[in-house]
Amino acid sequence: MYILSKTQELSFQPFFEILIGEAKKATCTRSKCGSIILKDGEIIGKWYNSPPNSLDSQRRCGCEKSMYHKKVTDKTCCIHAEQRAIFDALKKNGEKILWSRLYFIRLDEYNTPKRSGKPYCTICSKSALDVGIQEFVLWEEKGFCVYDTQEYNDLSFRYDDE
Repeated sequence: MYILSKTQELSFQPFFEILIGEAKKATCTRSKCGSIILKDGEIIGKWYNSPPNSLDSQRRCGCEKSMYHKKVTDKTCCIHAEQRAIFDALKKNGEKILWSRLYFIRLDEYNTPKRSGKPYCTICSKSALDVGIQEFVLWEEKGFCVYDTQEYNDLSFRYDDE
């Protein structure tokens, strides 16, 4: 993992606003998240979290997690922003996804960007690794932290929230 330099952060600033804009579109009632995928300075995929096909009929945000069967590992009804950005990139720019960089942001209840914690989502880390995304970026307290996707996946499987 390494942290983007101030110069790299400045060049990313216009994309950061787009990333926030994607998160603001989120229809999940529990968490507003957005992702963009960049390759060679071009956005090749972007999206936000929401139920499948944004269908309210598939919304389960108000359900108590204990009502799900123990084999249901992802207790949210929404498709993660990272997954949807990957789908978007594959549909529109499939050949460009190799060696790209995925950025993720979460907003608070006031639509203000919120710093991320440690890598933890194995659903998204496995998907990114599988399609050939090179790097996964989180906005953490220390700055924009860039993880090699394999490292991000390994850290997600070892996640400890303490």
